[in-house]
Amino acid sequence: MNAPPRHEDLLVQQLADSRFTVPGMRCAGCIAKIERGLGELEGVETARVNLSAKKVTIRHQHNLSEADLVEAIARIGFEAQLASDNPLAQDDLEAKSLFRALAVAGFGMMNVMLLSVSIWSGAGGVTRELFHWLSALIALPVVVYSGRPFFSSAAMALKNARTNMDVPISIGVLLATGLSLYETLTGGAHAYFDGAVMLLFFLLAGRALDSAMRNKARAGIGALLSKMGRSATVLQQNGSSTSIAAENLEQGMLMLVAPGEALAADGVVEKGLTSFDNSMLTGESQPVPAGVGDLAHAGAINLGGAVRIRITAAASQTVLAEITRLMDEAGQSRSSYVRIADRASRIYAPAVHSLALLAFAGWMVAGAGWYQSLVIAIAVLIITCPCAMGLAVPAAQVVASGALARRGLLVKDGSALERLAEVDMALFDKTGTLTLGEPVPRIGELSPEEAAIALALAQTSRHPLSKGLARVLAAGGVIPAPVADISERGGLGVSGRLGPVPVALERPSGEYGALATSLRVGDNTTVITFADPLRSDCAEVIARLKTEGLDSHIVSGDRAASVAPVARILGTDFEAALLPEEKLSLLNRWKASGRRPLMIGDGINDSPALAAAHASIAPACASDISQQAADAVFLGNDLMPVALAVTIARRTMRIIRQNFGFAIVYNILAIPLALAGLVTPLIAAVAMSLSSLVVVGNSLRLARIAR
Repeated sequence: MNAPPRHEDLLVQQLADSRFTVPGMRCAGCIAKIERGLGELEGVETARVNLSAKKVTIRHQHNLSEADLVEAIARIGFEAQLASDNPLAQDDLEAKSLFRALAVAGFGMMNVMLLSVSIWSGAGGVTRELFHWLSALIALPVVVYSGRPFFSSAAMALKNARTNMDVPISIGVLLATGLSLYETLTGGAHAYFDGAVMLLFFLLAGRALDSAMRNKARAGIGALLSKMGRSATVLQQNGSSTSIAAENLEQGMLMLVAPGEALAADGVVEKGLTSFDNSMLTGESQPVPAGVGDLAHAGAINLGGAVRIRITAAASQTVLAEITRLMDEAGQSRSSYVRIADRASRIYAPAVHSLALLAFAGWMVAGAGWYQSLVIAIAVLIITCPCAMGLAVPAAQVVASGALARRGLLVKDGSALERLAEVDMALFDKTGTLTLGEPVPRIGELSPEEAAIALALAQTSRHPLSKGLARVLAAGGVIPAPVADISERGGLGVSGRLGPVPVALERPSGEYGALATSLRVGDNTTVITFADPLRSDCAEVIARLKTEGLDSHIVSGDRAASVAPVARILGTDFEAALLPEEKLSLLNRWKASGRRPLMIGDGINDSPALAAAHASIAPACASDISQQAADAVFLGNDLMPVALAVTIARRTMRIIRQNFGFAIVYNILAIPLALAGLVTPLIAAVAMSLSSLVVVGNSLRLARIAR
């Protein structure tokens, strides 16, 4: 008879997921090092890096602790900490630190360059020595302060016997500064403080820009869970009630949910009649009536009377928490996407180290002496600094993003433009995306007296139809009638009395559909129908996308009866009544077939699909978490920014390819000159700066798109 498995063996067989923040990740080379290094660790099943969020998700055996994994990442050359211990505020601090360093470097560069101009103009003797000393007094603090982001990253890599892009940068800056200080102390003719500070400024400019872009892209997953009620009133067996925090709720507890309250857990209605606003889950604005036996989900808002709900799932087990998990994992799928500019980083550091060492050794063998050989090696390190190549992508992205902003679309992540240029199909949610998401009443049949009564009743209700009716009537200058004894019954309507006459806004009888209400005044009833109008340019946008080679589809959580008419008007295919996981599954099937979908949606139910799509856009009226998940947000009631985003993104990629072509030609010409000893560190810094300016100038051509 076989012995039962030991507890230790069972733990090894089970797998756990741990998430860590790695602030030092900069490029594709970092992705490869972390994933490859962790993959070689015994007990690690998979390691996936999300560069935009600067996070790594590790699936591992239980016998590997979180401390073991942090230590393993440190051995690879990166500092890491648990994602839960690193709030978004840390990301903001990093960005602010980079911008402070950039400001200091800019101040130092301008002042040192002013002193250098005098030396270039022929100042000699005591004047030249004085200017060298003044340059040193300015440059040394600047190098120490502004160089910290590069020095600390390089030190971490070298400590673990590894290298990264910051190692050659740090060596170049320190050697140029040290050699310049030696020249100043010995009264030499040349100092290169200007080149060292200029190099730091341009490098920090690119890094600060990249940090700002990435900060906008980092999704605040916690914002979704905050949509749940923070606490719930729980009824005890003895009839008393107590307030319990959402995280402490348990299955089987009985919640009392008051009107207007957001649910803190999933459950089943045990007593009461109401209607729920599930728009944050389904994306549909129509309230859902609920009675005994009906399901209710965390995050839904109780629009009617008080109800009692038996909890079936709480905390991390709720549907809302599941959407959060889906969104987080969908976002991780982007980790395999590598930007063009980052790919060069895989070979940059070893290639530059080798070139600089070869230059130094070669000139030493040729008898040039250590000083001249070191100057040439420094020039090689500086002139090969990948500023032009590093700016090739972000410079074009920033200009294009500014152009799109002027046309009503805000791009949160620069790399999203690259994905937008690659999309080959468009998926639209219906309510709030193709439509305005605001039910508009048809009030032409109401008399002035009826309009006044309707406003008096509607303005007391939180029901979306009531709010829409009240908004339109108030905007039309209607004065509410003096209706008394107003009360609202969940799922039935709002009632009151105008003098002795009973009045009410209630659900209509007959085949009026969901978007309708009836005004009853005494024995007379007037039906008020509503419409959720399409955005005015929907058809034009669909046609514009078709000219760009994109087929459009509607994927909606609404019922087929409400989606089909819109699909007929726009001439598109559609999928209706989709749950969040079904939308994500449908999108993943398209991706598996080789398609690159663009997702446009607004509801929280769309957020997993927005995060998983090749590129995604949300309207400004979308839920907070959908805006966080999307790559871009469009403003106003027009849908045209969606089509413009694809057009401009493709033009941006053409500019980026031109920038890369120039950067490659620059390196082909500049590196041989530096190796031949025809370039000083200062000239190298100037050449590097000019190459960056050419790239920026070419990128500025994209600004004309906004005109």
